[in-house]
Amino acid sequence: MCGIAGLLRPGGADEGRLNGTIERMTAALAHRGPDASGAWRDGRHGIALGQRRLAILDLSEAGAQPMHSACGRYTITFNGEIYNHLEVRAELERQGGAPNWRGHSDTETLLAAIRQWGVAPALQRLIGMFAFALWDAETRHLILARDRFGEKPLFYGWSGGDLVFGSELKALAAHPEWAPSLDRAALTAFMRYSYVPAPATIWTGIRKLPPASFVSFAADAARENWPAPQPYWSLRDRVVAAQSDRISSEAEAVARLEQLLSIAVKRQCLSDVPLGAFLSGGVDSSTIVALMQAQAGQPVRTFSIGFAEGGYNEAEDARRVAQHLGTDHTELYVDARTAMDVVPKLPRIYDEPFADSSQIPTHLVAQLARRHVTVALSGDAGDELFGGYNRHVWGGALQARLGRLPMPLRRAIGAAFSAIAPEPADTILRALQPVLPARLKVRHAGDQVAKLGRIIAADGFDGLYRTLCSIDQDPAGTVVAGEERASWAAEQMRQLATEIDPLDRMTLADSLSYLSDDILQKVDRAAMAVALETRVPFLDKDVVEFSTRVPAAMKVRDGRGKWLVRQVLYRHVPAEMIDRPKTGFSVPLDAWLRGPLRSWAADLLSPARLKRQGLFDPARVTRMFDEHLSRRHNHSYWLWNVLMAEAWYDEWAGAR
Repeated sequence: MCGIAGLLRPGGADEGRLNGTIERMTAALAHRGPDASGAWRDGRHGIALGQRRLAILDLSEAGAQPMHSACGRYTITFNGEIYNHLEVRAELERQGGAPNWRGHSDTETLLAAIRQWGVAPALQRLIGMFAFALWDAETRHLILARDRFGEKPLFYGWSGGDLVFGSELKALAAHPEWAPSLDRAALTAFMRYSYVPAPATIWTGIRKLPPASFVSFAADAARENWPAPQPYWSLRDRVVAAQSDRISSEAEAVARLEQLLSIAVKRQCLSDVPLGAFLSGGVDSSTIVALMQAQAGQPVRTFSIGFAEGGYNEAEDARRVAQHLGTDHTELYVDARTAMDVVPKLPRIYDEPFADSSQIPTHLVAQLARRHVTVALSGDAGDELFGGYNRHVWGGALQARLGRLPMPLRRAIGAAFSAIAPEPADTILRALQPVLPARLKVRHAGDQVAKLGRIIAADGFDGLYRTLCSIDQDPAGTVVAGEERASWAAEQMRQLATEIDPLDRMTLADSLSYLSDDILQKVDRAAMAVALETRVPFLDKDVVEFSTRVPAAMKVRDGRGKWLVRQVLYRHVPAEMIDRPKTGFSVPLDAWLRGPLRSWAADLLSPARLKRQGLFDPARVTRMFDEHLSRRHNHSYWLWNVLMAEAWYDEWAGAR
């Protein structure tokens, strides 16, 4: 795991200038790679590549970067891990394409694979997480590439006369000619989703490379040149093909998932440094830890964070799972003040607006783990692949029932549900918890009632899904001069050439955007801010492709998601230890904004300040804040969007 950066100046450049610029850009990523730094430049072609290294595999100089291929044609700066690189090496050796290996790094394997097969065929063989920049001295092209699911970030665009790229926007901002303008359409999308969907970034002229693609720039590329990224794999195509290739045997499905996940865990435990896992006590992280422990020769190191607020604390659940599995478990209980001390750091960690509030506990658990290990496995992506969210459980069935009702009636019913204040609903549902069956128990019931109101009023299945995923239902009315445009994921969904199962449609949409642009980026920034590498076994290519063949009835059953994953977990952990209301990795944001964060929020949301910044409609923000403070409605997520955007603006744009 590393931080990469670089630039291409068409027509060539002075090597002294290249050297100074690449050093500034890579220095901005020092947190991602504290072990070493490296740079390479070629003034004749105006190319410079840089890297900050967090050494995981091959800690020797043989793993240092930027790295040159044995033939001298290619130079690469690489961020990530290729879990099957030993298998790729074996294939190269069988075909006579292996060089005299200098070390055992996956980067060296990648260079040899590209030399032997070319970029796209090499990428198709890889199982891993990565982003890299490759200079081809023979064709004089710079190639940028990203892994299948977007685990590793990669930004690129033009700054002055240079094409620039990097693992984080802060590397691009270190370029001496950096002078982009705010993209209000991106800000509008952020208000809807709490993140900026690819390929947009918050800056005009700067893009995210979509997952599972690469893009190539010639050495004489013009500033207005934006070559189209080329896909080398498609989750959408896999989902479509799987509609006629379902697994029919439940026993076979359970056995196969356990086998594939076990192989993925084994692959991802490859490391030359200490390794552990996050453990929340939920289905996904418990499954990963159970499979790790099943093949480990000693107790696995596991880590969890606890909160005093009962509705947000999963530490006790994690402890019980850890004790059952026999892991070496470390937990840390943090008070509200410790958690809120992370808030001022967020605009620096996430260098474009980002407002998934679980960024706070994610950073804290990463910080805890980094005291003991350098690599941590997580349970991310289980929800997106195997139907773990409430919308996956409710969505299709509700739409089927509600579709018979006239839209005016649905809107009226939805408005009635949405008008219910959250606290009475929470109180009523808490009183009923002892007599409700497990599948009907929910935490934070007031928020769920409001969500149900939005579902009822949604128009059509795609409208329902968009409503469920939206924090702001009218973001163009919130953002000054706001507008909405289609994202890469939306275009992928629009191009579906066949009808697919409704659950598959939701999980595909989640995987293409929410997983890639929110969950994975949240974890990457939170962990890399403390130089911790995170790995996601559920995103092993073979596991993902298998998940597309699992029918809906093996994902959602009896009002509960992730049925198939649960069956695997029940082989290792008793069901009664796992079956409880889904919490999510969250913080009591609604209470904090009325209490200890109120003064900070009031300052950022003051009408005079909002008017001066010119990002959001002051009247709308004031109304939402007042309704939240008076407890008439819980607008915490909406307000957190505005607050994170305002705090980001102060950090990155206020002085411009």
